[in-house]
Amino acid sequence: MKRIVVAIGGNALNKPNEKPTAEVMEKNLLSTTAYLADLVEEGYELVITHGNGPQVGNLLVQQDIAKDVFPPFPIDVNDAMTQGSIGYLITQTLNNELVKRNTRKNIACVLTQIVVDKNDKGFENPSKPVGPFYDSETAKELERTKGWTVKEDAGRGYRRVVPSPMPLDVLEIEPIREMIKDGTIVVAAGGGGIPVVRDESGQIKGVEAVIDKDRASALLAKLIEADALVILTGVDYAYINFGKDNQRELKELTVKEGRELMEAGHFAKGSMLPKIESAIEFVSLTGKEAIITSLENVDLALKGESGTRIVA
Repeated sequence: MKRIVVAIGGNALNKPNEKPTAEVMEKNLLSTTAYLADLVEEGYELVITHGNGPQVGNLLVQQDIAKDVFPPFPIDVNDAMTQGSIGYLITQTLNNELVKRNTRKNIACVLTQIVVDKNDKGFENPSKPVGPFYDSETAKELERTKGWTVKEDAGRGYRRVVPSPMPLDVLEIEPIREMIKDGTIVVAAGGGGIPVVRDESGQIKGVEAVIDKDRASALLAKLIEADALVILTGVDYAYINFGKDNQRELKELTVKEGRELMEAGHFAKGSMLPKIESAIEFVSLTGKEAIITSLENVDLALKGESGTRIVA
């Protein structure tokens, strides 16, 4: 049986210009989990991760609006809240899809804490987009009035950015391994996990940040000895010269070729770059393969018939 980590983007839950309601997320997940159920029926040992950038950002906006009534929570607590709510919706919709197919599997969402370095440079240079898109004028006003850091995001508008340290370890890795061994479908490291730091005595404490879910997924895939890391996105392939007349799909990349293309600036920081970086990290550390593709083509990509495959 092939063990795979499938990383679902936060935008698979809320598409651009959709209302960020629980009903909308559940509706979108009904189609998402149908594809995942296909993989289960084909015998893949499935571990699911997901993004939370739009959702945690929206939660931060809600709390900012209500700050005079209820004090806002720190970002790590909001990470936990969105990890729980999205994990709940994924496990429920996937369970119901499998029941419809007369397939019975245990599914569990693990609230996952990810260890980071308190001195990580990411804390000094916020880079992880969260929440809705703003126009240039609104973005400048938010920087001035709220003290937010706001940056342009891959040509789609401006978004608030927060610190994004590198993931180093997964605190719940042993119970995750045990559940996988028992045949449970595990949803873990949602939204990149809850960022925590560990002191000299072994005690842990949450920190205000959002870890990139693709980097956390690559770490988790390495720690559970996955056969492949599958990163789902809105396009069937990674491209060079994306959006231009001479754009070209990338069907297979070696680690060396991928690094050269990154250095040449072919991948947008807010979208494809962390996916390529995470895929290269996983492949270079394990010698296994990583795949970047769309949800709709995930089955074909695992058969080698679509998607961008990153190999050693």
